[in-house]
Amino acid sequence: MKTNFKKKVVSHILCTVLAVAMAVSIAGCNSSPENETPPASTSNENAASDASVLGEGSTHFIFAVTDLDGNLTEYEIHTDKETVGAALLELGLIAGDDSEFGLYVKTVNDITVDYDKDGKYWAFYIDGEYATTGVDSTPITDGASYAFKVE
Repeated sequence: MKTNFKKKVVSHILCTVLAVAMAVSIAGCNSSPENETPPASTSNENAASDASVLGEGSTHFIFAVTDLDGNLTEYEIHTDKETVGAALLELGLIAGDDSEFGLYVKTVNDITVDYDKDGKYWAFYIDGEYATTGVDSTPITDGASYAFKVE
């Protein structure tokens, strides 16, 4: 009985954190230029020429990381994995905790952000738009751009 209670409490806490994160993200989308999506999502051809190439495989995509200070790092990822999350995990570019909602990304490009400590989180973008799917359930589209940005 205590186990079910604990699971319900954890579930409610995760739902609350996700709801707050989404509300903060939506509110931030309409505020200022510092909340714009990373430049890598606007031009795949230019991003690819400046990006470090990682991995091997027949599918490729651009992966951009915007850190706490607004610094942008770009990668051209090559993979045969089916999801963005699987490709980035394989290359060690992301890490996090598994939950009933999927992978909760806490570390990107060796930078850890903890919502409970500093109120910031890694937001996931697909082709410049805030993602509606988790990184581990997002199928790779060849030539697309994916990004994580601290928000």
